[in-house]
Amino acid sequence: MGGLAALAREAGHQVTGCDTGVYPPMSDQLRALGIELMEGFGADQLALQPDMFVVGNVVSRAHLSDGTPKFPLMEAILDAGLPYTSGPQWLAEHVLQGRHVIAIAGTHGKTTTTAMTAWILEHAGLQPGFLVGGVPMNFEVSARLGGGKAKRSARPPQASSAPLGGSAAHAVASVGACFVIEADEYDTAFFDKRSKFVHYRPRTAVLNNLEFDHADIFDDLAAIERQFHHLVRTVPGTGPHGSGRVIVNGLEESLARVLHTGCWSEVRSFGTAVSDFTADGEPHDFDVLYQGQSVGRVTWALTGVHNQLNALAAIAAAQHVGVSPAVAATALAHFENVKRRMEVRGTVQRAGGSITVYDDFAHHPTAIRTTVDGLKRRIGPGERILAVFEPRSNTMKLGAMKAQLPWSLAQTDLAFCHSGGLGWDARDALAPMGERAHVVDNIDGLVALVAANARPGDHIVCMSNGGFGGIHLKLLQALQNK
Repeated sequence: MGGLAALAREAGHQVTGCDTGVYPPMSDQLRALGIELMEGFGADQLALQPDMFVVGNVVSRAHLSDGTPKFPLMEAILDAGLPYTSGPQWLAEHVLQGRHVIAIAGTHGKTTTTAMTAWILEHAGLQPGFLVGGVPMNFEVSARLGGGKAKRSARPPQASSAPLGGSAAHAVASVGACFVIEADEYDTAFFDKRSKFVHYRPRTAVLNNLEFDHADIFDDLAAIERQFHHLVRTVPGTGPHGSGRVIVNGLEESLARVLHTGCWSEVRSFGTAVSDFTADGEPHDFDVLYQGQSVGRVTWALTGVHNQLNALAAIAAAQHVGVSPAVAATALAHFENVKRRMEVRGTVQRAGGSITVYDDFAHHPTAIRTTVDGLKRRIGPGERILAVFEPRSNTMKLGAMKAQLPWSLAQTDLAFCHSGGLGWDARDALAPMGERAHVVDNIDGLVALVAANARPGDHIVCMSNGGFGGIHLKLLQALQNK
């Protein structure tokens, strides 16, 4: 919603917003854009008399224990009969019309892959618009309208490489500017229970991966697969009157089931040995192969197999709008990642080595495991990984994936869990880790325990999809005072 507010502001609208407990980097971005942010959802905000209320999916018709509405502003909007819409619908009607939309979907890696794709197109001169669920460090904003045109000249003559796909290249050349959007399967709003991404109507759809998540709204994996197939249904077909492309992770059986249900578009795959796009080499330095032929090389600072796969997906998406894999690989060498994706928040020097504190958005067990694996591949012998995490997402709060936590943390040397607000026993869930796991129910106690256990050469990774009580700065201060 913060990115959407930025787009509306750039389009010339006067924008205000309300929420509770907004934290960096989004709070900083909104402040820099001059967007007034009000705390809470008070009905007194009707006095602003906006032309439209754009409602995020955090808003509901819920009531508190005393019977009062949790979101009184929404109740006042309904009572007064004022105009309102959802964020995805507003985007579809006012931003995405006439664009070549590249939608990046998946349980993991949406934000990073969206940022990668936008940066590749920017590097190629296409000036894309984008909406990312984070702040890409190459742009320093999470969203912009963009101004370029999709055209085949985006592929410089000297960067000859993979074919564009026949009629698809011609069709792409005839549409408007590119817009890259993070395509979430979470529901749209309390009044529209469809997944957000069905509003976006992409011409290029990336299906990055698919696991069970969002246990608060989906009963099982099959229910999410159904939503992904709804997305596939919105992509144009192929042939003389169609130019749609679906880019799919060939490693995922769940995505194979999605496409088996029906697909009308050109399909490009990545990930497996027999995929269209494959990688040869380590995640930080690898050749990109298209249908078995080397078409570029990516050498960058990112780590982890998951980021290697993200890169292949982004390269395949960019190819669909005329950017060669060679140009895309060169662009990724300058990709600076997204804030809160293994972002170094500080280093404390000690005799015998330094202690580094990272901020990462990982919260699903698979994301935690891949994040730790990527760091494990990079650190030196004798250096340790200390994972500090809070099960904060709705899925994790419900305990739907608590049994996977020991697996996700298997490569850590020590794990520290913030258990405040959980309705399940974190100590019991982490018992298989033995003495390597520690559980604390408050932030200050957690900081003190981590600082007491840290030693030179440690890498402390703080993982949460929230603000985590400002733990990063508190940890750095505690380590400096130790």
